Amino acid sequence: MRNDKTKQLCILAMLAAASFAIVSFIRIPMIVPFLKYEPKDVVIAIGGFLYGPVSALLVSTVVSFLEMLTISDTGWIGMIMNILSTCSFACTAAVIYKKKHSLFGAVLGLSIGVILMTAVMLGWNYILTPLYMNQNRADVAAMLVPMFLPFNLIKGCLNAAITSLLYRPLVQGLRRAGLLPESKSGKAVSKVGKLLFYGGAVLLILASVAAVYLLK
Repeated sequence: MRNDKTKQLCILAMLAAASFAIVSFIRIPMIVPFLKYEPKDVVIAIGGFLYGPVSALLVSTVVSFLEMLTISDTGWIGMIMNILSTCSFACTAAVIYKKKHSLFGAVLGLSIGVILMTAVMLGWNYILTPLYMNQNRADVAAMLVPMFLPFNLIKGCLNAAITSLLYRPLVQGLRRAGLLPESKSGKAVSKVGKLLFYGGAVLLILASVAAVYLLK
């Protein structure tokens, strides 16, 4: 038991480090210059799939705190926004995947996570964005639908698709390294099911990239 906990802490620390490195070096402007996409939520969602929503929450909090101390210029408000955004996506997906540990559960969890994150961030953008952008709330409200809505929706779709593509290869690598136990599930996914799953993820990425260029 203690050995398993040590391995879990090691993997979560690796995921936190990877997530912080990603947000430090990959910040891509989308739609407008101040809205930047970074794929750190992919790593945190994978951690949630591996160890549950509480682990995703802990990794998100640690990474957001480090981000606030180092590369962010939005202070504690930005940290709160980061935690809310990541957890509404990653923790939601992890809760559903934990209850329904299957390919369908992963797709359902990620899909609901995208929808919830988009809705949550519209509300919190309206509440908190005026505080750190030094703009009137009415001006921020006018940006919700044309800017914040598509940004969060595209961001969520990209993160869901990339998580879908990376989760299984990463799990297999961790198992080969002896850091994860072998799966006890006897359920196998058909080749057609895998093709639809991975093909759908690739198409979602392409559609999201196309949407970014169309909205610029």
